[in-house]
Amino acid sequence: MLDIASVVRVHVDVLIAAQNDMGVCDAIERKEPVGRPDVMSAPNMPKVAGIDPIVPAPAHTTSPFDDLPAAPGTLIQDRLAGWVSDLTTLHELTERLARTGSLDDALHELLRAGAALVGARRGLVVLEPADGLGPAITLGLGLAHADLGHLETVPRCATSYGRLLDSSTARADPVAVPDLLGDAELDPRQRDVAARLGYGASYAVPLADDTAAEDTAASGTSGAAGTSSRDGTSGAASGKLGAAVWLYDEPAEPVARQRHLVGLYARYAGAQLARLLELERARTHVAVITEELLPSRLPRIPGVQLAARHRTGPRGGGDWYDALPLPEGTLGLAVGSVSGSGPSAVAAMGRLRASLRAYAVMEGEDPVAVLSDLEMLLRLTDPARTATALFAYAEPALRKIVLAGAGHAPPLIVGERRTEFVETSLSAPLGMLACWEAPSVELFPAPGETVLLYTDGLLRRTGDPMDRAFARLRAAAASVPRALRGDPGAVADHVLRTVLPEGLGAAGSGDDIVLLAARFD
Repeated sequence: MLDIASVVRVHVDVLIAAQNDMGVCDAIERKEPVGRPDVMSAPNMPKVAGIDPIVPAPAHTTSPFDDLPAAPGTLIQDRLAGWVSDLTTLHELTERLARTGSLDDALHELLRAGAALVGARRGLVVLEPADGLGPAITLGLGLAHADLGHLETVPRCATSYGRLLDSSTARADPVAVPDLLGDAELDPRQRDVAARLGYGASYAVPLADDTAAEDTAASGTSGAAGTSSRDGTSGAASGKLGAAVWLYDEPAEPVARQRHLVGLYARYAGAQLARLLELERARTHVAVITEELLPSRLPRIPGVQLAARHRTGPRGGGDWYDALPLPEGTLGLAVGSVSGSGPSAVAAMGRLRASLRAYAVMEGEDPVAVLSDLEMLLRLTDPARTATALFAYAEPALRKIVLAGAGHAPPLIVGERRTEFVETSLSAPLGMLACWEAPSVELFPAPGETVLLYTDGLLRRTGDPMDRAFARLRAAAASVPRALRGDPGAVADHVLRTVLPEGLGAAGSGDDIVLLAARFD
């Protein structure tokens, strides 16, 4: 309770206006006695903003002097304390939502926070952007995958989220169904699903980007009232993102205070989801372009088996690989990394890879000459950028490899009798020196050995210092089971799982990952 004196001078008109704006209490001039507040509509409210749901909130009892009105100062004090508590809770929940970095994380946080605000235990969120560009996502809280499947069997028009998604306006009114089983007009299939899953009421709110809707509406004001956007959606609905539904175990309905709080939270969530949606789409576009610039398939050369694994980081880096057949049954293998990130790095990566292929066809048997030409091209066409690269000229029939690197990590040989890094000479990355040159190295893999070429993104994603990351990579390669050593793809997968046990997507770093494996027969 706030420490406010029992007698406070308040401008009544200003206070009434503030109360009407916030929508959390009645007009102050009514001076009604403080009665028992509406209880939460769910039996167990999740813990939110430091409130322990196990300990019941203290009840505000009626004054023992029923005939006497409550003191105005006490009434103001109680209501101000309630406002502060609500705003504190809302602030903490929006801060947690703002810290999310992906759509899935934001949607999960939205479900948890909304369930706490309306006093529900379960719920689901459906993301369907009105522009039709996707992605379409359905996530549940307290619902198994099979439960979501049962909910999807209900006709869309009969569901509360379906009515919100199909509405012609982006900011439709929330849909409350306080007693599902008691509704005589309820769809039979929805009744069956509600009985099967054990929920008796629901409350749904729309999710929309109000900024986008206002911008679209403003751009269409000069036209007719039915102005539509390019993709066919009306201007009012163009900011629509989806809907969130919370399910109650028994017939229930959120009170006015809960409706107001979850409405404010949903508005903020819509803006956050719109930002993350734009970011997700940009990442997807960069990843698609990157994949298109890399080999669609690896060549088949007698005497060698190839496998490649590539994952574009969240920022869209410029790591790449290549494997191209050369005359007389030889093979060119290359990996590299361009400085920077984003679309410009991807474009630079595409130019370097295409140029290296041309140089390799002309003088592939001399890897130093190939990298020297590539360095000159980079220095003349993109002098502000640097790159690392490694090119290997392989003769599978002789089991011989000649390679040269420019500031790149050394290859790793994996076999029955040895697991070791290839000793390459130190050299600067491309674009760092006025004239690049480094000696080449020859190696002769034994039958059944696999040569791993990779980029330093694999090492950085471990989060360890470089010396420990190299040791971790070597230990992972040495632990490949004998049964998997005959398949270069299985070797690459085992190395990735061991070096990054949390998976490629769960790693903290945003660097690209490239791993190219060549097993010699």
